[in-house]
Amino acid sequence: MSANLPPLVVMGVSGCGKSTIGAHLGQRLGVPFYDGDDFHPPANKEKMAAGIPLTDADREPWLGRLGELLAGKIDGGATVPPIVACSALKRRYRDLLRSYAPDLVFIHLAGAAATIGARMDARAHEFMPRTLLESQFAALEPLEADEAHVLADITQPPELLVERVAHELQGGGEQVRVNTDIAGPVRA
Repeated sequence: MSANLPPLVVMGVSGCGKSTIGAHLGQRLGVPFYDGDDFHPPANKEKMAAGIPLTDADREPWLGRLGELLAGKIDGGATVPPIVACSALKRRYRDLLRSYAPDLVFIHLAGAAATIGARMDARAHEFMPRTLLESQFAALEPLEADEAHVLADITQPPELLVERVAHELQGGGEQVRVNTDIAGPVRA
């Protein structure tokens, strides 16, 4: 299965389950998974821990590093395209990632602010306090028709969500459309 997959980004606001779903999806598909948070420079982590939203200038070098990872240019040049957890909230962030890996597919973990807020209240995160959730939803720009993606409902149990996403990626979903602007399937 992994030989036919493009690089994947599990995206969404903080607390939506990117790391959990990304790790499970990596196991299910037999591809490496990386948590994008691990690639933030210390200054970004300190800023977020203080409750200060990152600026685009803060994010750009981090997104470039993730783009290199998705393109197989770092971490030993992975031969199998990886799955990376990354918020990818704005179109320009996703475009930057695609500039490194044009066939990139986004898996958007979508849910209501109240659901995600409750999840954040029930966990401890190293540097992402719940107070930043509102800024994340404010920054979130919906995926557009020309962006290859799978939309996933976070209210589903994780194992069902992972199976549904894997099914979509394998081309078995009813939401699959061909997009001539992207070298891969579009998942709506």
